[in-house]
Amino acid sequence: MASIDPVAAKVVTSLARPGGNITGFAGIHADLMGKRLELLKELVPGLSRVAVLAHAMNPGNMEYLRQARLAAPALGLQLQLVTVHAASEFERAFGEMQGAAALIQLDDVVFTSHRRRVVELAANKRLPVVYGFREFVDAGGLVAYGADLPDQYRRAATYVDKILRGAHPADLPVQQPTKLELVINLKTAKALGLDVPPTLLARADEVIE
Repeated sequence: MASIDPVAAKVVTSLARPGGNITGFAGIHADLMGKRLELLKELVPGLSRVAVLAHAMNPGNMEYLRQARLAAPALGLQLQLVTVHAASEFERAFGEMQGAAALIQLDDVVFTSHRRRVVELAANKRLPVVYGFREFVDAGGLVAYGADLPDQYRRAATYVDKILRGAHPADLPVQQPTKLELVINLKTAKALGLDVPPTLLARADEVIE
């Protein structure tokens, strides 16, 4: 459940045929990077430069970055990649985001495990951020657009049942997210001086006030 891209991480041979003793429900949604950039463009008037925060040791980042770089030119955006190896480098990373008016954070357990610190640093820099998981918005982040993790965990229980009944993991395809959610924190938007467009609020699955 914790793997964003189990194929890139070499945990499984392929999503359709895992090939070993591991399977599950992965959080793959690199194709949403363009949508996350569009959300920032809607939220931040005149946005032209966006920082991308990534964990340097995550092999799944390559596809996320490729998708972001494909989408950026059409939106008139320049991307600035900033990487960390551990949570101890967060402050240094945020200090390098000079000139960026917004931030996209790539999905990784190092950020999720320290989400309150990430959200705090973004607030201190007054950077609007679109995250991949709603847990960041619950912690005070601005916007999340991505997989519904509780739904993923509930679906994973079906695989536990099948394996306990004798199914082999190699025969169970790795499942990708089927339920996505858009969550907006209006309190954070107001603190950043942002007016969230009514059309965007209407599309949100949840608005935190």
